[in-house]
Amino acid sequence: MRDLLINLLASIIAGVAVWLVGRLVRYRRLAREQAFFGLTGGAACLLSAPRHFSSPRENSVHRQDVAALVELATVARECGARADLAGDHELAVEFGPQTEFCVGGPGANPRTATHLRTILRGVTFPQPGSTVVGATEYGSDAGFAEYVVLARAWGPERGKPVFLLAGQTAPTNLAAARYLAGHHRSLFRTYHADRPFCLVLRVVEPAVYGTDFTELVADVTAVAFQPPPAS
Repeated sequence: MRDLLINLLASIIAGVAVWLVGRLVRYRRLAREQAFFGLTGGAACLLSAPRHFSSPRENSVHRQDVAALVELATVARECGARADLAGDHELAVEFGPQTEFCVGGPGANPRTATHLRTILRGVTFPQPGSTVVGATEYGSDAGFAEYVVLARAWGPERGKPVFLLAGQTAPTNLAAARYLAGHHRSLFRTYHADRPFCLVLRVVEPAVYGTDFTELVADVTAVAFQPPPAS
């Protein structure tokens, strides 16, 4: 009887220890995720939605951009935060008080164009289907290879980060959202919670694979963030 009680007690202690370790691991993962995204429990973040490029309606959003926004809202919810959706004309001018997820290229989202002009000066979209970072052009081959820029940046006052998902098409925006949601732990290990980054991702054979085959092409952080021109 005594041996049975000892074994039962040992099992209880082992079970509690496993539960505590699992809880600690989950807490540390959540803390890293919140730090990476600049989100805290109960906070709010902004989702800047792109306009559907070919729709005559002002507030129309492509269904795959909607899916990208859902991915990002899920990330915010995992961090205990609330995601507020807004078009560019509905967003406050200042940026930094809240984490922002800005979706779409400059042709579809004017707020993206503003971020490119003021922060990511080394990134341009000279024409549809073309992304230029520094001296390198990433031209799409529709249906076979398309590109999207994924970046995290801060303004001059720091504050909270903006995550820019600027793709050549709505499917590439969705690919970037899924990449960010699925790779934030590895991105945290590389860039921690306080370093900006700018990555070029390639969506391979989107006509066949959709957004399932997305690969990192280049870390272009060094050339994407350019100082303002001399006055």
